[in-house]
Amino acid sequence: MAYLIDIKTITDERGSLTIVEDRQLPFQIKRSFYLHDLKPNKQRGKHRHKKTIQAMICLQGSCKVYNHDGQKEEFFTLDSPSKCLILEPKDWHYMQDFAPNTVLNVLSSDYFDKDDYIYEAY
Repeated sequence: MAYLIDIKTITDERGSLTIVEDRQLPFQIKRSFYLHDLKPNKQRGKHRHKKTIQAMICLQGSCKVYNHDGQKEEFFTLDSPSKCLILEPKDWHYMQDFAPNTVLNVLSSDYFDKDDYIYEAY
């Protein structure tokens, strides 16, 4: 099942520095991509994977992530760059309710492989 982790953030009078390292994640990062210019009334995702693990970080703005692992359904709110949502391969998910100027970064355990995607919902 998907779960949230806190990412190390150092804050002082100058601002904040958030650090993502492999040792914080349950995988080594092979790919990173980000979604931006998102439409508030549209959904993204709507899939799960055969083997890929993902970590989602909302760098700016906010969004909601629906998740279903075959047994449990849950919504997560990503609204801070120090929150990270870990999605396991079994987690069928989609993102929605994007605030203006949202930037959603996704870190992935594997390179893109169209055969790794499962689009059918549970």
